[in-house]
Amino acid sequence: MKKTNEKVRVRFAPSPTGYLHIGGLRTALYNFLYAKKNKGDYFLRIEDTDQKRTVPDAISKLIESLKWANIFHDEGVFADEKGEIVEKGEYGPYIQSKRLEIYQKYARVLVEKEKAYYCFCTPERLDSLRAVQEKAKLAPAYDKLCLKTLAPEDAKKRIANGEKYVIRFDVPETGETEFDDAVRGNVKFVNKNLDDFVILKSDGYPTYHLAHVVDDHLMKTSLVLRGEEWLPSTPKHILMFRAFGWEAPEYGHLCVILNKETKKKLSKRDGDVSVEDFMKKGYLPEAVINFIALLGWNPKTEKEMFSLEELIDEFDIAKLNRAGAIFDTEKLDWMNGMYIRKKSVEELAGLCRPYLVKYEKALTDGYLKKVLTVERERMKKLSDILENIEFYFSLPEYNRKILVWKNMDDAGIKKSLGKSKEILNGVEEDKWEINNIKEKLLEAADPKNRGELLWPLRVALTGKEKSPSPWEVAWVIGKEESIKRIGGAMEK
Repeated sequence: MKKTNEKVRVRFAPSPTGYLHIGGLRTALYNFLYAKKNKGDYFLRIEDTDQKRTVPDAISKLIESLKWANIFHDEGVFADEKGEIVEKGEYGPYIQSKRLEIYQKYARVLVEKEKAYYCFCTPERLDSLRAVQEKAKLAPAYDKLCLKTLAPEDAKKRIANGEKYVIRFDVPETGETEFDDAVRGNVKFVNKNLDDFVILKSDGYPTYHLAHVVDDHLMKTSLVLRGEEWLPSTPKHILMFRAFGWEAPEYGHLCVILNKETKKKLSKRDGDVSVEDFMKKGYLPEAVINFIALLGWNPKTEKEMFSLEELIDEFDIAKLNRAGAIFDTEKLDWMNGMYIRKKSVEELAGLCRPYLVKYEKALTDGYLKKVLTVERERMKKLSDILENIEFYFSLPEYNRKILVWKNMDDAGIKKSLGKSKEILNGVEEDKWEINNIKEKLLEAADPKNRGELLWPLRVALTGKEKSPSPWEVAWVIGKEESIKRIGGAMEK
């Protein structure tokens, strides 16, 4: 997609308005993959010109989320070893609130080129105009009053007198703005349907429209990959590039991510959709990256599991989809479970420990590894370990009725448990292994009705109706504890 002999330079440019949305992570990922695939530069810029929406510490949390996902930028905004925000690169500052004089300068350039103008209309006048337009069922748009009625000299006098003003871009009232979108192909917009949008606000801060156009020119951005919601604004940006006499970067607008049930855009109202939410729940970064890479990109293969290196090698903008992508949590859970099972028990133990603070004193590395050897087959997220671990430390209280297998009476249950106790007692300590315990139990069970022996035993060991097999649990908790729990069940 890059122009001939032009170095690829792409960016991720979020606003620090809170936690990183999963859609934002996908935008960062696609830009990262494109840069690495084309041996280009990938930089992080912070677009904080909307100061009312800026959240303290959001930049640090944003960088932390990207680091967790193994998406590393080459230049831009970083956090140092002390957690302080620093900037590296030859095109800085990379935080827009530090570039106000630059934007103010270029806004004045557009006024001088008669591509923009000063507007002194009060909020009351603009509200009145909107009300009239709404009544007439017209799209809200500024009526160019200050452009049509105010001479440049008069505007300068009013500014000198301290009147508040904004600078608006003068959108042509005729013609079309056309461009080739890297994802959607040829796109056209009728200019008369575009508003004379504000580029510099009365507080001296630029709007997104001006700031990103100036920055992408000065920072030599070659391709802008961003969300679909920005597509209607793109003709405004193209017009601004042309007004400055600059060549615009290529644009590509990514498909929206949809809620599976509502088929509407995935938003904060849908619950946990930030990267930090997925981190807390125990999703692995490689699983999340693999999953979101496929939300809008089709590798044209049956393969579903990709490492980050494979994604870099395979990524192609031509394979990005236009249609919305469904966020299927069940698919993410499946994929995360697959990645969990690819981990070694040692590595998985380290990842699970933060969820097991409650058991820290009793949880040796060896015991945790035994638990995970059994439990990882059932885990979809790291946090799932909390749901399945309590009975490995103490037998929870349970209803004696769940010991019953089908129509067994108390005497039958007691006999069954006694048989299990005798079998386990007969297994030597040095042969206390899963397969050996399993073999002994299955040999003793009725082939036509194994549940009669195995069900009461499993419940006696775990206190649960759903749990791993009795031989797996017995192996983890050990011979002595297994015999003790069977005895307790027989007393019930």
